[in-house]
This record gives sequence, C-alpha cells and structure tokens, in this order.
Amino acid sequence: VLARLAVRSYRGGKIPRGMGAALEGLVLFIRDEIAEPNIGHGDARKFTPLLCSFFSCILVAALLGLMPFSATSTGNLAVTMGLALVSFAAQQYAGISKYGVAGHFHNLIPPGLPAWLLPIMIPVEILSMFTKPFALMIRLFANMLAGHMVITTLLLLIALMGQISWIGGVAMAPVSIALSLFIMLLEVLVAFIQAYIFTLLSAIFIGMYAHPAH
Repeated sequence: VLARLAVRSYRGGKIPRGMGAALEGLVLFIRDEIAEPNIGHGDARKFTPLLCSFFSCILVAALLGLMPFSATSTGNLAVTMGLALVSFAAQQYAGISKYGVAGHFHNLIPPGLPAWLLPIMIPVEILSMFTKPFALMIRLFANMLAGHMVITTLLLLIALMGQISWIGGVAMAPVSIALSLFIMLLEVLVAFIQAYIFTLLSAIFIGMYAHPAH
C-alpha cells in the first residue's frame, strides 16, 4: 500500500515528495549501502527487491506489534523460520545460478586446501550452509520476543505487589507503566535495528556464495 501511494508522487515527471521521497531514500539506502558493498555491483540490483522485502516485512511487523491488542508476528518462531528459509534459498540461488550445482558446492571448499583436511572441512562447510539461516531465525525471534517479555514482566509487577499489599500495587503502578513505556520506545528502535541486521546479514551471506573468492 505504501509503495502504491509512493508511486503516485512520480506521475507527470514530478520530483517525489512525502511518502515517495521517504520510500525512495529507503530503497536507495538498501541498494547502495547494503546490497552493493556486500553482494557486488553485478548482482546487487537483482537481489535489491528481496532485501527491500525483508526490511519492510520485518519493520512493519514489529511496529504493528507495538499497537494495542496486537502481536508481533516476528516474535513467532514459525515466521522467522519462513524468512530464514527464503534467505537460505536466495543464498543457494546466488551460487548455483552463477556456477552451477557442482561449481557451487566446489566453491565451498577453500582453494589450496590440503587433501587430508577435506574429510573435516566438507562436513563443516555443508553444516555452515544451514547454520547461517538458523542464526538469522533465532536472532530475529529472540530479539523480538525479549522486548515483549520485559514489558509483560514489568506490568505483572503491579499485580505481584498488589497481592502483597494494595498500597504496594498502587505505588508500583506508575513505576511499572513508566518503565514499560520506556521499553516500548526502545522497541521502536529495535524494530529498525533488527530489520537492518537481518537484511544486512542476508546480503552478506548472498555475497559469500555469489563471490566465494572474496
């Protein structure tokens, strides 16, 4: 929806303003600061739409989760697993599309490696293919879940102190609410940071397979 609204600002050859300028800046940032340095000029444009999708999906999901009576979908392990699997597929596509299946797996082994190390390095490199998306999945899930758990714990302190003494519950209420609001403000910052980190790490991993020599 935001992209559709942004496109309207380009009609008639106009210089984009408002939403159009904001989204253009975001796309250019992802292309020039994330995709180009980590994937390379030849392949960056091909993967920029995917990276933009990662960033916008994670950011919007996190921000929606801060609204009343809502939940953060990226705090669900199944959702982060789905995002990690898409990133994993993109990583493998980056290598296979350039070098073929055989060349892709051959590039996993560093050149000039002694033959006696192959039985050790081959399983390690194959395992690393799966640890990368696993790390993406757990990192995003844990960071999104942690903030909500802290907020819930702070609010539960009101009920806990109220069980001890109603005066304690009343006294704890403003403290817990103030701390919860502070954590929620941090959650807004965390939403941007986690969207950036997931997108950046995906670009780095894609670049590793697209340019194994580097």
